[in-house]
Amino acid sequence: MRAPRDAASLVIVRGEGSRARVLLGRRPTRDRFMPDVYVFPGGRVDRADARAAVHADLAPGVARPLAATRVRAQPRALAVAAVRETYEETGLLFGRADASSPLFDLSPLEYLGRAITPASSPIRYHARFFFARAEAARGRLRGNGELLDLRWLPLAKARELPMIDVTQRMLEEAAARLGVARSPRPLFIHYRGARRIETRDR
Repeated sequence: MRAPRDAASLVIVRGEGSRARVLLGRRPTRDRFMPDVYVFPGGRVDRADARAAVHADLAPGVARPLAATRVRAQPRALAVAAVRETYEETGLLFGRADASSPLFDLSPLEYLGRAITPASSPIRYHARFFFARAEAARGRLRGNGELLDLRWLPLAKARELPMIDVTQRMLEEAAARLGVARSPRPLFIHYRGARRIETRDR
């Protein structure tokens, strides 16, 4: 059985209440992994993510549950991957532009949960999902071709788009956190054969 690769995504929400919108893009038809479905910005963790300098680190309450899962990638590397991929795919920067490279700000990120791709999948990921408010980002929305039809969508409209079950559930988790002072424990989705199993990490 192939070990899943570490990955991270960022669920970005703009606005409040009924006006809240989420950023989604559609994966190209040619992609081997999840073609033609809508996803959040994100991607695989690179080796350089663990060494990246940051403007501000994750809040301890966010890093702690990530570290408790005892996975290979460190909490900071996972968060850097989420904001780096978001910057590359959307042009939105959580941090500030340095002379040579972006200096990421991880402090606005909350941790929604994680999901492990089924063992039957030809490409497997252990993906972590972060949540952030759009107001904490800089820049103007622009795609680089990795995600198509990149746009802000009302939450109700977003739920109608073609997306996999994990994306749907993390969208629900993000919606539940809007206006909630205390966040629930992170969601953990994995599979036993074709059956999806949901639990909560401590």
